[in-house]
Amino acid sequence: MPSVVTPKQKRLLEVIYDYIRSTGYPPTFEEMRRDLRVKSNQSVVDFLHKLEEKQIIKKDEAAARGLAILPLGYELLNRPPLVPFLGVTHAGAPIEAVAIEGEWQTLPGNAVAKLKDDVFLLKISGDSMINAGIDDGDVVLVKNQKEFSHQDIVLAQIGEESTVKRFMSEDKPPYLYLKPENPAYSIIYFTEEVILKGKIISILKQGQWKSVN
Repeated sequence: MPSVVTPKQKRLLEVIYDYIRSTGYPPTFEEMRRDLRVKSNQSVVDFLHKLEEKQIIKKDEAAARGLAILPLGYELLNRPPLVPFLGVTHAGAPIEAVAIEGEWQTLPGNAVAKLKDDVFLLKISGDSMINAGIDDGDVVLVKNQKEFSHQDIVLAQIGEESTVKRFMSEDKPPYLYLKPENPAYSIIYFTEEVILKGKIISILKQGQWKSVN
Protein backbone atom coordinates (compact mmCIF):
# COMPACT_ATOMS: atom_id res chain seq x y z
CA MET A 1 0.00 0.00 0.00
CA PRO A 2 1.23 3.55 -0.67
CA SER A 3 2.64 5.47 2.29
CA VAL A 4 0.15 7.69 4.09
CA VAL A 5 0.67 11.35 3.27
CA THR A 6 -0.96 14.46 4.63
CA PRO A 7 -3.07 16.68 2.34
CA LYS A 8 -0.27 19.27 2.26
CA GLN A 9 2.33 16.65 1.33
CA LYS A 10 0.15 15.32 -1.47
CA ARG A 11 -0.54 18.84 -2.70
CA LEU A 12 3.21 19.50 -2.85
CA LEU A 13 3.66 16.29 -4.85
CA GLU A 14 0.97 17.48 -7.27
CA VAL A 15 2.71 20.86 -7.58
CA ILE A 16 6.03 19.19 -8.39
CA TYR A 17 4.41 16.94 -11.01
CA ASP A 18 2.52 19.77 -12.69
CA TYR A 19 5.58 22.03 -12.92
CA ILE A 20 7.77 19.27 -14.37
CA ARG A 21 5.11 18.27 -16.88
CA SER A 22 4.45 21.83 -18.06
CA THR A 23 7.94 23.40 -17.91
CA GLY A 24 10.44 20.54 -17.81
CA TYR A 25 11.74 21.69 -14.43
CA PRO A 26 10.72 21.16 -10.80
CA PRO A 27 9.32 24.29 -9.11
CA THR A 28 11.43 26.76 -7.14
CA PHE A 29 10.96 27.20 -3.40
CA GLU A 30 9.07 30.41 -4.08
CA GLU A 31 6.69 28.62 -6.44
CA MET A 32 6.14 25.75 -4.01
CA ARG A 33 5.61 28.16 -1.12
CA ARG A 34 3.07 30.17 -3.12
CA ASP A 35 1.10 27.14 -4.30
CA LEU A 36 1.04 25.62 -0.81
CA ARG A 37 0.13 28.97 0.73
CA VAL A 38 2.80 28.76 3.40
CA LYS A 39 4.95 31.67 4.55
CA SER A 40 8.44 30.20 4.86
CA ASN A 41 10.84 28.11 2.81
CA GLN A 42 11.44 26.01 5.92
CA SER A 43 7.87 24.73 5.74
CA VAL A 44 8.53 23.59 2.17
CA VAL A 45 11.82 21.99 3.25
CA ASP A 46 9.97 20.06 5.97
CA PHE A 47 7.35 18.78 3.51
CA LEU A 48 10.05 17.75 1.02
CA HIS A 49 11.95 15.95 3.78
CA LYS A 50 8.85 13.95 4.71
CA LEU A 51 8.21 12.98 1.09
CA GLU A 52 11.82 11.90 0.70
CA GLU A 53 11.70 9.87 3.93
CA LYS A 54 8.71 7.98 2.54
CA GLN A 55 10.58 7.35 -0.76
CA ILE A 56 8.03 9.36 -2.72
CA ILE A 57 10.55 11.82 -4.16
CA LYS A 58 14.32 11.98 -4.56
CA LYS A 59 16.39 15.12 -4.01
CA ASP A 60 19.70 15.91 -5.68
CA GLU A 61 21.48 18.41 -3.47
CA ALA A 62 23.96 19.19 -6.27
CA ALA A 63 21.25 20.61 -8.53
CA ALA A 64 19.37 23.86 -7.99
CA ARG A 65 16.03 22.18 -8.72
CA GLY A 66 17.08 18.61 -8.09
CA LEU A 67 13.73 16.94 -7.47
CA ALA A 68 12.48 13.72 -9.03
CA ILE A 69 9.28 11.78 -8.37
CA LEU A 70 9.79 8.10 -7.53
CA PRO A 71 7.42 5.24 -8.54
CA LEU A 72 5.51 5.44 -5.25
CA GLY A 73 4.81 9.11 -5.95
CA TYR A 74 3.22 8.30 -9.30
CA GLU A 75 1.15 5.60 -7.62
CA LEU A 76 -0.12 8.10 -5.04
CA LEU A 77 -1.00 10.60 -7.76
CA ASN A 78 -2.42 7.94 -10.10
CA ARG A 79 -0.83 9.84 -12.99
CA PRO A 80 1.53 8.79 -15.80
CA PRO A 81 5.24 8.73 -14.92
CA LEU A 82 7.61 11.32 -16.34
CA VAL A 83 11.15 10.77 -17.50
CA PRO A 84 13.60 13.38 -18.77
CA PHE A 85 14.20 13.66 -22.49
CA LEU A 86 17.93 14.38 -22.44
CA GLY A 87 18.72 14.80 -26.09
CA VAL A 88 19.66 13.26 -29.40
CA THR A 89 22.26 10.55 -29.90
CA HIS A 90 23.52 8.96 -33.08
CA ALA A 91 23.13 5.46 -34.45
CA GLY A 92 25.90 5.87 -36.99
CA ALA A 93 29.21 7.65 -36.55
CA PRO A 94 29.35 9.20 -33.07
CA ILE A 95 28.03 12.74 -32.77
CA GLU A 96 27.69 15.13 -29.88
CA ALA A 97 24.73 14.40 -27.62
CA VAL A 98 22.63 17.56 -27.53
CA ALA A 99 20.84 18.46 -24.31
CA ILE A 100 17.16 19.30 -24.82
CA GLU A 101 15.98 21.30 -21.84
CA GLY A 102 12.36 21.50 -20.84
CA GLU A 103 11.10 18.42 -22.69
CA TRP A 104 9.63 15.53 -20.69
CA GLN A 105 7.74 12.47 -21.82
CA THR A 106 5.25 10.20 -20.07
CA LEU A 107 5.70 6.47 -19.75
CA PRO A 108 2.84 3.96 -20.00
CA GLY A 109 1.68 2.20 -16.86
CA ASN A 110 3.47 -1.05 -17.72
CA ALA A 111 6.79 0.79 -17.72
CA VAL A 112 6.46 2.25 -14.22
CA ALA A 113 8.71 -0.41 -12.71
CA LYS A 114 11.57 0.83 -14.86
CA LEU A 115 11.54 4.10 -12.94
CA LYS A 116 13.00 2.26 -9.96
CA ASP A 117 16.20 2.65 -11.93
CA ASP A 118 17.78 5.89 -13.09
CA VAL A 119 16.43 6.19 -16.62
CA PHE A 120 16.16 8.77 -19.36
CA LEU A 121 15.09 9.09 -22.98
CA LEU A 122 17.16 9.78 -26.07
CA LYS A 123 16.12 10.27 -29.67
CA ILE A 124 18.03 8.26 -32.28
CA SER A 125 19.58 9.88 -35.33
CA GLY A 126 20.97 7.51 -37.98
CA ASP A 127 20.51 3.99 -39.31
CA SER A 128 23.43 1.94 -37.96
CA MET A 129 21.14 -0.08 -35.64
CA ILE A 130 18.29 -0.89 -38.02
CA ASN A 131 18.82 -4.67 -37.82
CA ALA A 132 18.25 -4.44 -34.07
CA GLY A 133 14.92 -2.69 -34.68
CA ILE A 134 16.20 0.79 -33.83
CA ASP A 135 15.44 3.19 -36.65
CA ASP A 136 16.19 6.83 -37.35
CA GLY A 137 13.81 8.98 -35.27
CA ASP A 138 13.01 6.31 -32.67
CA VAL A 139 13.18 7.17 -28.97
CA VAL A 140 15.01 4.80 -26.64
CA LEU A 141 14.73 4.35 -22.88
CA VAL A 142 18.22 4.22 -21.36
CA LYS A 143 19.10 2.85 -17.92
CA ASN A 144 22.19 4.29 -16.25
CA GLN A 145 24.46 1.45 -15.15
CA LYS A 146 28.13 0.52 -14.82
CA GLU A 147 28.19 -3.19 -15.68
CA PHE A 148 27.30 -4.64 -19.07
CA SER A 149 26.92 -8.05 -20.66
CA HIS A 150 27.95 -9.37 -24.06
CA GLN A 151 25.49 -8.22 -26.77
CA ASP A 152 23.80 -5.54 -24.66
CA ILE A 153 22.76 -2.53 -26.73
CA VAL A 154 24.44 0.41 -25.06
CA LEU A 155 24.84 4.15 -25.08
CA ALA A 156 28.56 4.84 -25.37
CA GLN A 157 30.44 8.08 -24.94
CA ILE A 158 33.52 8.51 -27.12
CA GLY A 159 35.32 11.66 -26.07
CA GLU A 160 32.65 14.37 -26.18
CA GLU A 161 30.42 12.43 -28.55
CA SER A 162 27.92 9.61 -28.08
CA THR A 163 26.56 6.67 -30.04
CA VAL A 164 24.26 3.65 -29.67
CA LYS A 165 25.78 0.28 -30.57
CA ARG A 166 25.85 -3.37 -29.48
CA PHE A 167 28.51 -4.11 -26.86
CA MET A 168 30.64 -7.13 -27.74
CA SER A 169 32.89 -8.90 -25.23
CA GLU A 170 34.68 -11.95 -26.67
CA ASP A 171 37.59 -14.22 -25.71
CA LYS A 172 39.51 -13.48 -28.90
CA PRO A 173 40.76 -10.28 -30.55
CA PRO A 174 39.53 -7.58 -30.69
CA TYR A 175 37.97 -8.72 -27.36
CA LEU A 176 35.94 -5.56 -26.66
CA TYR A 177 34.26 -3.53 -29.36
CA LEU A 178 31.03 -1.78 -30.35
CA LYS A 179 29.14 -3.42 -33.18
CA PRO A 180 26.68 -1.64 -35.49
CA GLU A 181 23.60 -3.54 -36.64
CA ASN A 182 23.98 -2.40 -40.24
CA PRO A 183 26.71 -3.87 -42.48
CA ALA A 184 27.31 -0.44 -44.02
CA TYR A 185 29.04 0.67 -40.81
CA SER A 186 32.33 -0.40 -39.23
CA ILE A 187 32.86 -1.68 -35.72
CA ILE A 188 34.29 0.70 -33.12
CA TYR A 189 37.29 -0.61 -31.18
CA PHE A 190 37.62 0.17 -27.49
CA THR A 191 40.12 2.83 -26.47
CA GLU A 192 40.57 4.86 -23.30
CA GLU A 193 38.04 7.34 -24.72
CA VAL A 194 35.19 4.81 -24.92
CA ILE A 195 32.93 4.90 -21.85
CA LEU A 196 29.70 2.92 -21.59
CA LYS A 197 27.02 5.16 -20.08
CA GLY A 198 23.85 3.08 -20.12
CA LYS A 199 21.88 0.15 -21.46
CA ILE A 200 19.01 0.51 -23.94
CA ILE A 201 16.05 -1.25 -22.34
CA SER A 202 13.06 -0.21 -24.51
CA ILE A 203 12.30 1.44 -27.86
CA LEU A 204 9.43 3.84 -28.47
CA LYS A 205 8.19 3.40 -32.05
CA GLN A 206 5.13 5.26 -33.29
CA GLY A 207 3.80 5.67 -29.76
CA GLN A 208 4.31 2.01 -28.76
CA TRP A 209 7.00 0.60 -26.49
CA LYS A 210 8.92 -2.31 -28.00
CA SER A 211 11.41 -4.73 -26.46
CA VAL A 212 15.09 -4.59 -27.43
CA ASN A 213 16.37 -7.39 -29.67
